[in-house]
Amino acid sequence: MEKNIATFEEYKKEYDKSVTNPEVFWEEKARNFIWRRKWDNILSWDFTKAEIKWFEGGKLNITENCLDRHLEKIGNQTAIKWIANNPSEKSKSISYKELHLEVCKFSNVLKNNGAKKGDRICIYMPMVPELAIAVLACARIGAIHSVVFAGFSAKSLSDRINDASCTILITADGSFRGEKVIPLKNISDEAMDSTPSVKRCIVLERTKSKINMQKIRDVWWHNEMKKADEDCSIEMMNSEDPLFILYTSGSTGKPKGIQHSIAGYMIYTEFSFRNVFQYSEGDIYWCTADIGWITGHSYILYGPLLSGATTMMFEGVPSYPDSGRFWKIIEDNNVNIFYTAPTAIRALEAKGMEFVKPYDLSSLKVLGTVGEPINEDAWHWYNKEIGNRNAPIVDTWWQTETGGIMISNLAGVTPGKPTFATLPLPGIQPCLVDEQGNEIKGNSVKGRLCIKYPWPAMARSIYGNHERFKNTYFNAFKNKYFTGDGCLRDENGMYRITGRVDDVLIVSGHNLGTAEIESAIDQHKNVCETAIVGYPHPIKGNGIYAYVICHKKPKNKDALRIEINELLTKEVGPIAKADKILFVSCLPKTRSGKIMRRILRKIAEGETENLGDTSTLLDPAIVEEIKKLVQ
Repeated sequence: MEKNIATFEEYKKEYDKSVTNPEVFWEEKARNFIWRRKWDNILSWDFTKAEIKWFEGGKLNITENCLDRHLEKIGNQTAIKWIANNPSEKSKSISYKELHLEVCKFSNVLKNNGAKKGDRICIYMPMVPELAIAVLACARIGAIHSVVFAGFSAKSLSDRINDASCTILITADGSFRGEKVIPLKNISDEAMDSTPSVKRCIVLERTKSKINMQKIRDVWWHNEMKKADEDCSIEMMNSEDPLFILYTSGSTGKPKGIQHSIAGYMIYTEFSFRNVFQYSEGDIYWCTADIGWITGHSYILYGPLLSGATTMMFEGVPSYPDSGRFWKIIEDNNVNIFYTAPTAIRALEAKGMEFVKPYDLSSLKVLGTVGEPINEDAWHWYNKEIGNRNAPIVDTWWQTETGGIMISNLAGVTPGKPTFATLPLPGIQPCLVDEQGNEIKGNSVKGRLCIKYPWPAMARSIYGNHERFKNTYFNAFKNKYFTGDGCLRDENGMYRITGRVDDVLIVSGHNLGTAEIESAIDQHKNVCETAIVGYPHPIKGNGIYAYVICHKKPKNKDALRIEINELLTKEVGPIAKADKILFVSCLPKTRSGKIMRRILRKIAEGETENLGDTSTLLDPAIVEEIKKLVQ
């Protein structure tokens, strides 16, 4: 295993090498893995066509690198430690040997149920070890996994299944989440009413809920595993073959199936995991994310397993059975590296120190944040009360589309700064541009964050719609990948993300497209039109603020608000519920009919005076009318 970057001087040396000769730099990293055939060409790229290829001609299988290559040296080491939702349920430790065996068996289950190389398989499961096993089994046989967060509705699930024409759905009878039991199979049944591509549904027994099992289509996980052989050879894959599709909300309403390929993603997630968190042999690492999001893919599963780490999976929520749950888990398991979202940190800070003080957190060596920029108050609380000022905080900036962490301090190696992602990782070449795309040089500047050179883990396409991929990420600014984020660079060249500049909100660390939420609300029989903006929320980071025009004046506004949120829960999922709903007669629009969200955003934030230029509005009086409604 390659050594981690250990000093700031070494970081600067590695960074310079990665920028001066990227191909040589990444070829060195690629040699750390098992290849069945060496590559012919390290990199070919054309941002005008949104075409990127790394290590062409190479043949490999990512699960051989996650599992098989570790068996001889660390086969008995815990690969995954699982913590159940209910503290009374016993945790499970699964060694690399045991995980390898289970993945092989479930790979054969998939093959026995008709799966083959290139098929898309949808996974809609709780945070249990079988979720990790299912993901890795797909990769072992060359099927493309599409994990859908188990908090999404039947409509969101069916949309994602249909977009990728998934042939198999893997789910569970239900899931535990705090005090609730989520009926995953019932939701799946509703989704499968409109998913003709699904030929088989494999169901894990988790909650022992009463469910319907449709003959032929539905089979039980445990029954299939009993029939499965324990040996499954790897499927030989090309470097650029797709590994997975992961859906993220888009600004057009239709979710985008971000498509990642195998080799580049593998090399980058392993490199970034080890260096950002300064993982060393024997560390216990815990990322609290869900595998339904990119953080779970890259930094619960692939990055840690490629590095031979012990990675933890947690089924529950931070507030159950009380708000000391995270801290109890850290004490009980001697967690060394802890990676969570600012939303969780703020929520737990608000509950008070009475939930922190009972626990010994001295095992912590590194703290991390992910999903959105962390505010300064939360950063200082996290640093003082959780890390005892001894555990550096890595404030990681990256996206579903980037595959891995792009800008972050390396724990204890490069300098950190509250609210700043700080410096780019080796191999990442960020730049700031103005609205015309001109690069903004120097320090103490603000602009739009772009990346001007390819990195191995970047997404390769939007599934089934490469033109949309090109238009979304590469057309805004010539020869640059546009992140969609605003950013500032301070006097020392450190980067701070200032938020989205497009129509995507980050709510509790989850990307939600405003168009997807608006189209769901617009289905209500009394809703004419909706505009969604984000506003600062003390816990979530961003709250959802809905401006709604009704066909008829509502007799009971509170009742209508409840109905709208019930509709959002059904159509998108509970994470999309609006925090505030304001009923208005009109929306501020330009003469071309575009909603002026900038004004709505400022009003939602409580700013009613300095709204900027309203001269381009078709009817500026609408703004005054909305201002009166919020006063």
